[in-house]
Amino acid sequence: MPLQRRLPKRGFTNLFKKQYALINLRDLDRFEPNSTLDIHALKNAGLVKRGKDGVKVLGHGDISVPLVVKVNRVTKPAREKIEAAGGSVELV
Repeated sequence: MPLQRRLPKRGFTNLFKKQYALINLRDLDRFEPNSTLDIHALKNAGLVKRGKDGVKVLGHGDISVPLVVKVNRVTKPAREKIEAAGGSVELV
């Protein structure tokens, strides 16, 4: 049996893949109106455990207070909901 058939098959692991800490909009509703949320504020609130490669905001849930959100990535529905509440999104 040839060597390439005897060896076990292994999948590909991307060494340069970025892993983001995921946060939903329903988790951001507890902050004060017009407050600025960056990575350090989210860590202090306990929403982000590890540093990873950044923070990504997902659009699950609703938000009723205007916030200034400074994160690495944001989904389109999350951006629309934040801006509809009177807040703004800045990508870092």
